[in-house]
Amino acid sequence: MTEFVSGVKTIPHNEERVFNMLSDLTNIEKIKDYIPQGKVKDFAFDRDSLSFVVDPVGEVALQIVDREPYTTIKFTTTHSPIPMHLWIQLKQVEENDTRMKITVHVELTPFIKPIVSKPLQEAVERIAVALTTLPY
Repeated sequence: MTEFVSGVKTIPHNEERVFNMLSDLTNIEKIKDYIPQGKVKDFAFDRDSLSFVVDPVGEVALQIVDREPYTTIKFTTTHSPIPMHLWIQLKQVEENDTRMKITVHVELTPFIKPIVSKPLQEAVERIAVALTTLPY
């Protein structure tokens, strides 16, 4: 597996509030305006799963497989062109100062790895930055 890790980001809220927002996927309804229009479409979600279509990748479906209160949310793909695991890690350093990091493990063939590594790293970083701006 190939690992892609975001930089550590700061979210100006406590870890419980951040965890509760990110670990319940029905909160996507509150953040639809933050999702880039045109690149991502056909969202469907419930508390534990999320699916969408990304051009030119196709359909991607993720499911939360583990919640460790206030510290970690783990996802895995249930439908994707590339099998993937995603972790959101949280650590509160002060009352309204939570640090967040995203780690993605992807099964890449030696042929495709050099082609998709840079775009995947950039996507992980963009997702991390976007999560810092949500209305917690």
